[in-house]
Amino acid sequence: MKRNVLIFGLILGVILCANLVYIVDICYNHPDFVGNDVVGYTAMVVVFSLTFFGIRNYRNKELGGFISLGKAFKTGALIALMGSTIYVIVWLFYYYLFVPDFMDKYIPHVLKDAARNGATARELASTNTEMQKFKEMYKNPLFIVLITYVEVLPVGLIVSLISSLILKKKANV
Repeated sequence: MKRNVLIFGLILGVILCANLVYIVDICYNHPDFVGNDVVGYTAMVVVFSLTFFGIRNYRNKELGGFISLGKAFKTGALIALMGSTIYVIVWLFYYYLFVPDFMDKYIPHVLKDAARNGATARELASTNTEMQKFKEMYKNPLFIVLITYVEVLPVGLIVSLISSLILKKKANV
């Protein structure tokens, strides 16, 4: 299982990181960029679908075609955790080394997006206050780690659970 988790986790992590750098670069360098959360999370679901193939590979090659729901979920969750951890580490390095003023660029982007979606002046002021608090919290590396895990890991765990439900197969006794 370790080899499977390592291989599929690394592949998943590399793809997640490539997507991360691409999206951050667009947002950072193009202030008029209009993001789409649905597309972003759909891309994550597609990338995390590698957990399905990791579980299936483990079941078929190491377990003789049979796997319990628990073992399947454990395998998928470990793959998702590994990919997410790579994502978090790359984001920390990328943030501190290449885009340390990311929040200064991101906040106007969020406000412009809110205005584009019809936010009132009061709502914009409230959003700005919230974003300034977020920026202050973002100065703490532990907060960055936690918020970055929250960004990706739940998607990976959900995909792992669904994959486990599809792939579980009990041995005929």
